[in-house]
This record gives sequence, C-alpha cells and structure tokens, in this order.
Amino acid sequence: MARIIAVANQKGGVGKTTTAVNLAAALARTPKRVLLVDLDPQGNATMGSGIDKREIDTTICDVLLGEAEATSIVKRTAEDFDLLPANIELTAAEITLMGEAGREQRLKAALAPLRDNYDFILIDCPPALSLLTLNALTAADSIVVPMQCEYYALEGISALIDTIEALKASLNPKLEVEGVLRTMFDVRNNLATAVSAELINHFGDRVFRTIVPRNVRLAEAPSHGQSIVGYDRASRGGIAYMGLAGEVLRRQREREQKARAPEAKETTA
Repeated sequence: MARIIAVANQKGGVGKTTTAVNLAAALARTPKRVLLVDLDPQGNATMGSGIDKREIDTTICDVLLGEAEATSIVKRTAEDFDLLPANIELTAAEITLMGEAGREQRLKAALAPLRDNYDFILIDCPPALSLLTLNALTAADSIVVPMQCEYYALEGISALIDTIEALKASLNPKLEVEGVLRTMFDVRNNLATAVSAELINHFGDRVFRTIVPRNVRLAEAPSHGQSIVGYDRASRGGIAYMGLAGEVLRRQREREQKARAPEAKETTA
C-alpha cells in the first residue's frame, strides 16, 4: 500500500512544486511506482511533468466534485511516474465544496482505490492553508516541508506545525512530519547558515540531510516540461533530489522494520 506524502508549506516560493515533481521523478528512477497529485490550481506540477494543463478535459477538480473517478484521469508521464493533473478549474472545486459535509475527506476517499497500485503518492499542495491543503493533509501519512532558510520561514513553519497538531487531534491522528527540506540554499549567505542550524536544533533528525542548492539547471527544467532528473541528473539540483529520494526510501525501510519487529518477537515467543 502506498505511503501518501503531502508536500506543503503555506508560504509561497519555497520550492513545493519543484520538490514534488523532482522527488516523484527521482523515486520513479529507483524504481518505485509513483503517483503525483497536482492539488494546486496553478497547475505547475502538471506542466512541470510534461502535461499541458490547457489541453486536459478532466482533472482532479472533477474527482473532488464526484464527477469522475481518480483511476479514469491518471496520466502517464515521460519520466515513468503517473499524474493526477490540475488546472485553474480546481479553484471552483474549492468554492463548491465549502458548504459540503465531509469536505476535508474528499481527496482521501478518491485516493483509496489507487493506494494498492503505488509505492508512493505525492501531493503538491497550494501555497495556503486552504481547504485543498486540508484535504491533502487529511489524506496523507506524512508531510514534507520545503523551506528557504530565512527569518520569516521560521515563523511560517511554526504555524504549519500548529496546524498539523490540530489536524492530528481532529481529522488525521496518524499524520507526521516526514521531514523539513532546506531549499534554494546559498552557502555564501550567513543568515541561511544560521537558520539552518536553528532548524536542526529544533527539529533534529526530522531535517533532511539533503540540501537543495540554488541551481540554474534546476530552474530551467520546468520550462522544458521535465524534472531535473530527466533534464540534467548530473547537475547539483539533480544530485540533491536523487539524494532526497534515497533519504525518503531509507526512512520508509526503517518504518517497515519497526513494524515487523513486534511480529518477529511474537513468533519467537
């Protein structure tokens, strides 16, 4: 059964979509069966995966509104991962669902028939703690938080952690932080280094060892409808996201080993 990971941060411009697309492509190279869900009305993850959002008739919007099954809109990308696409119509879905009962559970229900088909389902969230983001966090097992190492980012992540704790108490008790990912990192920036140290001090091993640097090739890749793994895997950005995929896989193996340990003890007894 797939592990569902939401890529979220209510602050914009921190590399959420870049991380979602590139982590999906990197995991697919390992190889794992990966589904990427574009839950942002901007549709950037769709375009970055090589699918033209302007030419799609049915999207995740239709799924959330109950007008289509998720299995019927899955698109295969050129980089060996699947995609549930989105476009600006998703904004209408959010408005329509506002008054509906169980509105936070729509995505979770939609993904349930797909979980056995994949190893990982990644959700690219919009840059706000909106109903769409709440749907993602309700459906997810864990959350990856991309963030730039700057002062305001520390305040933003504190608000996000508060939201996660509130969700655990009401909608999704199993939700956990998969990891905090430092993005657009400039080693020449003293503030970035100081904030990075503060993150490690506060979150410990929940901070990924991988650091995604500022990288021209990484910025160029989306304009070609490719991930950095497909566009230039040997670039610093490509190496970083392959490293992140390795960390995600290692953490998953550790969870599986811990889950098997009690069973092994019972068998021995």
